[in-house]
Amino acid sequence: MSDCLFCKILAGEIPSAKVFENDAVYAFRDINPQAPVHVLVIPKTHIPSLDALTAENQESATACLLAIPGIAKAEGLETGYRVISNVGEDGGQTVKHLHFHLIGGKKLGEKMA
Repeated sequence: MSDCLFCKILAGEIPSAKVFENDAVYAFRDINPQAPVHVLVIPKTHIPSLDALTAENQESATACLLAIPGIAKAEGLETGYRVISNVGEDGGQTVKHLHFHLIGGKKLGEKMA
């Protein structure tokens, strides 16, 4: 989508600090990290959010989830990490492109809100 921030990153129109890439997934450092390690993992296919998953596009989300453990290991997150996907305005989603926040590098609290 032409107005999607993450699609622009994928197209090379906006720079990012790439951490991982394969045919289906792109991962890069969050510009406003919430922990020592904060990586965004996105499908290369535009999907607005988890609410927009269908049988036709589920492989894109699955590819992201399958990539996360390897990214976490490469980032040194051997003792644990958190994966979050915000959905909709009330869920805190600010970019309407499915993405997973991979957060770690410190002891994370049990509370999420």
